[in-house]
Amino acid sequence: MSTFRTPVGPQPSKTYWRRRLVVLLGLIAVIVIVILIVSRPGAATTGSNTNAPDQDEPAAVNSPSSMSTNPADAVACDLSKVTLDASTDATSYEAAVNPVLTFALTSIATQPCTVPGGSDIQEFRITSGEELIWSSKDCQVEPVEGTALLMPGIPFAGPTLTWDRTRSSPDTCEAERPQVTAEGASYHLEVIVGELTSKSTKQFLLY
Repeated sequence: MSTFRTPVGPQPSKTYWRRRLVVLLGLIAVIVIVILIVSRPGAATTGSNTNAPDQDEPAAVNSPSSMSTNPADAVACDLSKVTLDASTDATSYEAAVNPVLTFALTSIATQPCTVPGGSDIQEFRITSGEELIWSSKDCQVEPVEGTALLMPGIPFAGPTLTWDRTRSSPDTCEAERPQVTAEGASYHLEVIVGELTSKSTKQFLLY
């Protein structure tokens, strides 16, 4: 009689059957693991391009951080493709709160470009109707030259300047300047940078 079907030994036959079952299950597990390793998803196949990009990886896109930020690599901007926007930090100001003025330069060109943008050619102007109330050029101290590098479609933020709600003129540099009318009075900010002038004025109210 076959010793496979009828185990021979000092132990009960059930003991030998359990041992055979454990060995058989272990053998099956090894075979399954080998099959999974050989046929796992993404495994290289004969003739495949191992340099091809992962299909699940998103394609890279251009971003400001991937562009050159070296002015030496950029050409001068075509000023017809550059806009200048004047802005303030609020649309109305309570008493004793001074407006903060700034501007932004934006290029619609397809490549980075430079435009002169130093304080030597910047002017912030506050007007009321046709009257010039205040200018940053009055009594300006130590203006400096500068160049702004504009990325396509990305606004370049200019410096900020706080207006003290006074009238200015070149002959008031050492004198106390008079305060302007408030109580809901309307004023407009205009900015000039070299040959560029803000495309519109920014209106705000003083209380």
